Amino acid sequence: MEENILLAVIITSGSVFFFLMLFLINRFRKQRKLKQQHRLVSASRAPLSSMRAQRSDRQSARRHVVSRGLQLDQLSDNAKQAFEQRQQRRVAQYSDLQLVMDELFIPERDAVETEDEGDESQDDRSTWIAENQGNLDAHAHLVAQEEVGTGISVRVSEEEDRELMDRLAREGGKSGVVQISLAWDDYNDLDMHVFCPSGERIYFNNRKSACNGELDVDMNVRPKSKKPIENVVWTDEAPDGEYKIGVHFYRHHRKRRTKKTCQFRLRVVTYGQAKEYSGELTHGDPMSMITSFVLVKPDEEE
Repeated sequence: MEENILLAVIITSGSVFFFLMLFLINRFRKQRKLKQQHRLVSASRAPLSSMRAQRSDRQSARRHVVSRGLQLDQLSDNAKQAFEQRQQRRVAQYSDLQLVMDELFIPERDAVETEDEGDESQDDRSTWIAENQGNLDAHAHLVAQEEVGTGISVRVSEEEDRELMDRLAREGGKSGVVQISLAWDDYNDLDMHVFCPSGERIYFNNRKSACNGELDVDMNVRPKSKKPIENVVWTDEAPDGEYKIGVHFYRHHRKRRTKKTCQFRLRVVTYGQAKEYSGELTHGDPMSMITSFVLVKPDEEE
């Protein structure tokens, strides 16, 4: 009799323990599922650049941005005065080299452009660079010596980020481990110049570098879009070292009351980490150094 009671107690205790463990396992699974759902909801509300950064954690672990250059709004008053003195030298050099491109007036009736007109504009720029290549290189060399960026670091909305990506998709722009995109909202022609660690400069007259960088989208040589974009990309691997990004207001297109002052956005993605900058240029300004960054392998970080 006592043995039967003891056996019943053991069986009952085992059953209780079994159901308790089953309850705890189910509770753990529910909590884990709720956490996953919470992360998905949070990610859906975050900017697209943050989502891409999360998806690129493995790549970021292999190589990441060690440092970004100082921006003008981060400087002390004395440092800003020194920057203004350097800027005056760039303005004077730009004027002396006579690099200001003539304005191009586009009549309102020119809303629909022919293929010949586009070729004419390309020929115009080819003629200009043939005559001014040395002067532009000299000016770019002076700009590349600047260590302070003039771009203002900003946080863009998910809608703005999506709109920029739509522009890239529209033009067939590539994405990669390092991607630098310039966008503006009028018919003017801005040009991006990317100074590579190798000393090369990627721009409209040198679209592919020996270090595998490429300018794959270059817009508004002819004023065809009010939502243009330019894109420089390293698709698979980018070299270590310092990168600098300059923007040049190449030409003012007088089409549909386009102004001589142009606001732009610059988006810099480095191994999944995105930074956005804004700035403004006026026709006749020298090339402006917007920002810089340094890439280095994690095991080389000091």
